Amino acid sequence: MKPEISVIIPIYNEQEGLASLFARLYPALDALQSSYEIIFVNDGSRDNSVSMLAEQFRQRPDVTRVILFNGNYGQHMAILAGFEASRGQIMVTLDADLQNPPEEIGNLVAKMREGYDYVGSIRRKRQDSAWRTVASKMMNRLRERITNIKITDQGNMLRAYGRNVIDLVNQCGEVNTFVPALAYTFARKPTEITVEHEERAAGESKYSLYSLIRLNFDLVTGFSLIPLQIFSMLGMMLSASSAILVIYLLARRFLFGAEAQGVFTLFAIAFFFMGVILFGIGLVGEYIGRIFQQVRARPRYVVQTILQDGMAQAEAEAQPYVRLEKRQVAR
Repeated sequence: MKPEISVIIPIYNEQEGLASLFARLYPALDALQSSYEIIFVNDGSRDNSVSMLAEQFRQRPDVTRVILFNGNYGQHMAILAGFEASRGQIMVTLDADLQNPPEEIGNLVAKMREGYDYVGSIRRKRQDSAWRTVASKMMNRLRERITNIKITDQGNMLRAYGRNVIDLVNQCGEVNTFVPALAYTFARKPTEITVEHEERAAGESKYSLYSLIRLNFDLVTGFSLIPLQIFSMLGMMLSASSAILVIYLLARRFLFGAEAQGVFTLFAIAFFFMGVILFGIGLVGEYIGRIFQQVRARPRYVVQTILQDGMAQAEAEAQPYVRLEKRQVAR
């Protein structure tokens, strides 16, 4: 029988914390007394994570599946691969760093059983650094105004999705996307709950400042055209202001003759205009870059190996995964 709950966990160089994750995750799910599966997606780890995942599969092959990428494709591509491989009616995404306690999964599942098809989570007391907390709150407000996607805590990956939402997500072929926002657009009855947040169990965050900026660019440009529309209106206003300024300077020229004053003011205005133009070109470039990546139609990720038991393998062969290069390894 297909499990009720599928837990998808992307893995990237998490060897220091995997033992603690295993020790807490399986008892937490066993306590729910519901059928479940755990899908680990190794996103090109260069440490000992793969061997630890393989050992865990040997210990619990009945509920464990491991998808091994042939390289690093990013957290959200790993989650999408887990979605395509999942068989449950309720999908839960969880980070491997234990900042979101696995014991909170039961609360998300209980909320889903109330009839919701998307349950987000809000960290009660964030244990991140101050700059990440402030930056995240600022981006949350900006993103909600631009995209009209109401996700209170966008950086928290502990979320639950219904099968109806995941089936629609699996039909999307976007190269760059933000999974919670994409799923939110398909949800009929979304909600959020508050969950605990702990310090990272081991290792370091895989998201640098640059990665967070890139992620927010994907989020904004992938779900809204408002930034382009804002710059179109800004361009019209600056053009009108420039025309008024030219008329004003010409009038002063005829009334007062040639003037040496105001040269640096003109330089400042010119540099401001150039800055706005360069920023606008960069914004347009973001959209064009997304189009370029999409039209190349390259695989979003390539799966090297899937570790799963014989029954799961039979189901996978009956319904092959899309965009996966498969080499099944059966127990």
